[in-house]
Order: sequence, then C-alpha cells, then structure tokens
Amino acid sequence: MRNSLLILGLLALAIGLLWIGQGTGVIKWPASSFMISQMQWAGYGAALAALGLILIWQSKR
Repeated sequence: MRNSLLILGLLALAIGLLWIGQGTGVIKWPASSFMISQMQWAGYGAALAALGLILIWQSKR
C-alpha cells in the first residue's frame, strides 16, 4: 500500500508540475497543446501537485 501511494504521489506531482508549466506558458510542449498559457491549467496543476505531495507524505507515515 505504501509503495502504491508513493508511486501515485510522484505521478500526481510530476503531472501537476507539467500542468503548472504549461498553464503559465513556461513549458511549451507539445506545441499544439490547448493548455499553453491558460492560467486555469496552472491552478489545476497546483491542486494536483498538492495532492501528490499529500500522497507522498502519507506513504512515509
């Protein structure tokens, strides 16, 4: 169970950081992405990254 939480947490954190980068326009990959420079996706990414951090923290308890 702990390994599952850790893997899910790391995945959520990585995807959340990607969404933040795309939403703010810092990461322009892939070039045809509809998420580039759309601030709502930065917000979704922040929420997902926070969830990932919580899952990682829970896996270490």
